[in-house]
Amino acid sequence: MKAYVVGVGMTKFEKPESRDWQYWDMAKEAGTAALADAALDYGQIQQAVVGYCFQPSTAGQRAVYELGLTGIPVYNVNNNCATGSSALMAARQFVEGGGSDCVLALGFEKMARGSLGGKGADGGAADFATSPVARHYGVMAAAHGFEMSPPTAQIFGNAAREHMQRYGTTEAQLAAVGAKNHRHSVNNPYAQFQAPYTVEEILAAKTVHRPLTRLQCSPTSDGAAAAVVVSERFVERHGLGDRAVEIAAQAMTTDTGESFASGTCIDTVGLPMSRDAARQVYESAGISAADLDVIELHDCFSINELLTYEALGLCGEGESGKLVESGATTYGGRWVVNPSGGLISKGHPLGATGIAQVAELTWQLRGEAGDRQVHDARTGLAHNIGLGGAAVVTLLRRPDA
Repeated sequence: MKAYVVGVGMTKFEKPESRDWQYWDMAKEAGTAALADAALDYGQIQQAVVGYCFQPSTAGQRAVYELGLTGIPVYNVNNNCATGSSALMAARQFVEGGGSDCVLALGFEKMARGSLGGKGADGGAADFATSPVARHYGVMAAAHGFEMSPPTAQIFGNAAREHMQRYGTTEAQLAAVGAKNHRHSVNNPYAQFQAPYTVEEILAAKTVHRPLTRLQCSPTSDGAAAAVVVSERFVERHGLGDRAVEIAAQAMTTDTGESFASGTCIDTVGLPMSRDAARQVYESAGISAADLDVIELHDCFSINELLTYEALGLCGEGESGKLVESGATTYGGRWVVNPSGGLISKGHPLGATGIAQVAELTWQLRGEAGDRQVHDARTGLAHNIGLGGAAVVTLLRRPDA
């Protein structure tokens, strides 16, 4: 049974503590918008899957209770930075398995200011011995030592150092990712940052962990996103064909021995997981990277966008720096990657990120993205990854594609 996204909604992503709201307020805002987009009411939702990392157990129930007290099953999901896409995947599986015809996927986060780290964080290494990512950081420490910079920036920054040494990737090419995504976010009213920056300005910004500067690192953010996932029969019964975007294929992968065998941060931060998830999606849908029009990928740091180009097959191994430099991944190029501004500029509330990617792609495939619209977008790919680890790749397709 096919699954479709028929309604999406999100809040503006905000700097933590800049707005007087609670996580249930942001969840209500995003969920209400998704329901309105689908012209449905909460009473038609049969199950809800809610993702977050920093709130306590059953926060998912507290969030959806703002939408209605209908007694439906509510599942709470935590998968680090891949939490939102994990919630969406569960919702799709409920629909494709025939257990439900209408499921809400909701993700939110209310975060603390400052660099990502500590309890619940993707890469927090405060209690190294018991951290779920101790093995990942052990690989990094063996190869590079452990510095005083934020741990997540450190492991990705070290992956950047490896890529530069191995392939000749330059700091300017890394900064070009940030420049592109900040430029894209100018036209996104939901983005945390909407100011453009040049490559030179990005290189001159404060260093977080060499070679990564502040303007090529995703910020901590508050925000929520939601998607209504339904069956084909639900689409037909409710006349939602003009709103429906098909989830044509989806895959989640976790770490294998390949993530650790090389002893490199490039592999430890998830390149093998991303490559395997993309391969599964391409094989399932019978397509290749050449068939994609628009991509929302997990640019938590500029280096991860470059690594993901290679994992998704947009270029060969080690060629990603030249690819972004060529303009192939922006408007007028072969693909438009992160038209929303990506995590670097749109923001990164962990539980919301994966669903926000799908919201952006849904608007793009419907032709509703306004000034950031990708011309005649028919096929979109979302990529969401979390250390520890999980990679989720989702292929969305217009019904007429």
